[in-house]
Amino acid sequence: MKERILIICVGGILDLILGDPHWLWHPVRGIGKMIEWAERGLRRLFGIRPEKEADIEKKSAAGVLLVLVVLTAALAVTFGLLTLAGMVHPAFRIVLECIICYQMLAMRSLKVESMKVCRALKNGDVESARNAVSMIVGRDTGHLTAEGITKAAVETVAENTSDGVIAPLLYLFVFGVYGGVAYKAVNTMDSMVGYRNDRYLYLGRFAARLDDFCNFVPARVSALCMIMAAFLLGLDGKRAAFIFKRDRYCHASPNSAQTEAVCAGALGVELAGDAWYLGVLHKKPVIGDAVREVEAEDIARVNRLLYVTSGIVFLAGILILAALAGIGI
Repeated sequence: MKERILIICVGGILDLILGDPHWLWHPVRGIGKMIEWAERGLRRLFGIRPEKEADIEKKSAAGVLLVLVVLTAALAVTFGLLTLAGMVHPAFRIVLECIICYQMLAMRSLKVESMKVCRALKNGDVESARNAVSMIVGRDTGHLTAEGITKAAVETVAENTSDGVIAPLLYLFVFGVYGGVAYKAVNTMDSMVGYRNDRYLYLGRFAARLDDFCNFVPARVSALCMIMAAFLLGLDGKRAAFIFKRDRYCHASPNSAQTEAVCAGALGVELAGDAWYLGVLHKKPVIGDAVREVEAEDIARVNRLLYVTSGIVFLAGILILAALAGIGI
């Protein structure tokens, strides 16, 4: 437990300081390559071709194998690297675990990328803001207005407070580095193959369902802690709790609207609604009430929510681990 506390503390500090610099290789890229290779291999193995897209059973079976292969590979590579590092010196293994822990978190990078959108909007440069927001959202951004760009940025920070920070942090607390890596592998698979389109509806279904399962508790922990953060920041905590109760299931995912609803209530704005993905309009319910119009500064406000929410979970997790380890803090 003491070692895990050290690793998570160092990893969290590194994330706060470094974020995700583009020059530094990230393990998620490696996981992404694994997913691409596994998908191609399984499509060949099961004979899944465009002319056989109706073969549901094969695609479903391939989807289960995809998850098993990628999870096994990710954990095996992690185990191998840590074992080799430990053979060099135990301290080297701990350093490597700290680095892996740091790379499982995305708090600073989420703030850095979203604030690029905020600054561009404040400067009146809608085209630059549109380009910046395209780097952090999955929807089509080519025709988004300044309001649409702002909403997209706020929504992605709110949602990724759970997916990008709180969820991996919780898995690191409970299962250590292997838990963080396993969660990232599942989450990356969902982002790459968890689509409801002709190509991935069945092949990616198991990964998407597993991601829903893995995020069920973290999403709700994130939402409740975000309500606390809203009060601490002087935002509308009461409305955040109200909108959370009312709108937290206004999304196709059972988890995504949990933190989005809290954020919408805390800021007093309306989020979500219809959006374009790959040229197709998706009808989606709105989240929150338009007490006022959304503005660029809301991106900075949701980032403050991100940081305080993460701080609450981080402190609580460290205190619990310390208590379990018998450490007085």
